[in-house]
Amino acid sequence: MKKLILVAAIAAATTVGSVNAATIYEGKGLTYKLKGDWQVQLRDNASKTKDAEVEFDDLELKNSVTYDLGNGLKAFGQLDFGFKDAAEDKQSGSKLEEAYLGLDFGMAAVAVGKQNNAADEFGVEGAYEHSVSEDAFDAAGQTDGDDVIRLDVATDNFTLITSAELEAEGENSAGDASFEVFAATSVGGVELAAAYQTIDKTAGDVDSWGLSAATKLGSVALAADYSSRDTGSVDLDTYNVVAKFKASKTTTFALGLTEEETSASTDATQIYANVTYKFPAQKNVSVFAEISDIDEDGKDLDLDILAGMRIKF
Repeated sequence: MKKLILVAAIAAATTVGSVNAATIYEGKGLTYKLKGDWQVQLRDNASKTKDAEVEFDDLELKNSVTYDLGNGLKAFGQLDFGFKDAAEDKQSGSKLEEAYLGLDFGMAAVAVGKQNNAADEFGVEGAYEHSVSEDAFDAAGQTDGDDVIRLDVATDNFTLITSAELEAEGENSAGDASFEVFAATSVGGVELAAAYQTIDKTAGDVDSWGLSAATKLGSVALAADYSSRDTGSVDLDTYNVVAKFKASKTTTFALGLTEEETSASTDATQIYANVTYKFPAQKNVSVFAEISDIDEDGKDLDLDILAGMRIKF
């Protein structure tokens, strides 16, 4: 589940290290942090041909290493593993999700390796599970890669991220080359963001772009985004509208809608509502529940219902 856009939060995440991570070692200019994100849920998805199951989303361990090189320069490395597919008997062992190295210059950082690209930062939807694509970039299917070069620039009120995926022709990691840019800022209490991606495919370029806005009115957060994908044949437009209500220090409700419209007349709509309770003694431990009504052309679907628990550190 993505969070509503918060420029300061994005800026804090552009270099290695997180306030939620556990510091395993710190000394002599070296910091090693371990971050976990474990989510297990009981879900009866919208398909009428599938029964309820225990679902894992996600089971991740993130390893971050930072060396202080002096004069405001830091070297960092990230090695992340996911165990979701292994838990669901889709593979044995772990899956390497991210592996990159980089240099942090303070306001800017550059990283090279297996990682998310700039388009992955886009989006304001607030669902725990999506039966339709979250946005046009998600639908394009390339929000990360094995041969990514990424540059993050961040200030207190502005974030700019650019990335490029190498084609790596002839190598085991060969794939479609791409270029992405994401920018976010705050104007008059409104968080604004924009993103663009172009993918160089054999059958022709795939171009996607999106705009989003988010604001807070007391205990209510409102956000919306629009994104579009052009493949040269079938075009896609995706809309997200979401509202989050903070009922108390521990409980948050969310209501949202995601709609896909395609030039092939295969439209889809998902309306969802969820509630999240964070334990007051430990805010990184939460329980949640969600219900979604999904309407997809040509499909006979039930309600999508789930409840689960999440632990982060």
